[in-house]
Amino acid sequence: MNEIQLVTERTKLRLIQHTDLDFIHELHSLAETDEYNTLGIPNDIEETKSIITPWIEENQRTEIANYTFIIKQQSDNKSIGLFGIKIGNKKYNRAEIWYKIHSDFWNKGYATEVVNSIIIFCFDELKLHRIQAGCAVENIGSIKVLEKAGMIREGRCRQILPLKSGWSDNFEYAILESDSRNNKF
Repeated sequence: MNEIQLVTERTKLRLIQHTDLDFIHELHSLAETDEYNTLGIPNDIEETKSIITPWIEENQRTEIANYTFIIKQQSDNKSIGLFGIKIGNKKYNRAEIWYKIHSDFWNKGYATEVVNSIIIFCFDELKLHRIQAGCAVENIGSIKVLEKAGMIREGRCRQILPLKSGWSDNFEYAILESDSRNNKF
């Protein structure tokens, strides 16, 4: 099993395990965290288990293409969110990142802190050239997080996200290894 752990001032990230199922199910079941998410609310914990089992299996591979981390507070080891890195074709040396923070921890700087640490991990450890992220155009919280982390808005994809409220446009963000970045977290 891969033992990757990333530590920030207030958080620690480790690859998800089956023992994280209850928290992940709770996180995926919150209406607030589902508003801008295309996954949808699971019908039951078994559906959540079927979603995360391939993530866990991927995390156990020798060469991980899709990392999925649990985010925990350092102070009390409480789970507060998920973070993913999807590595693209090796030729292009890039990845797409995503995150979901429990609504009890919104507006406290956790997402920005974690995105900053993931950017460092992607460039310094994974040796990537480009990191991309997207968010619904109405998701002001994620827009602020991505921009605070130094990501640049590159474009807008029209009606690409099938949200429960209907089709949504998506802002596309990216940061290059040569861009200035916020290394503080």
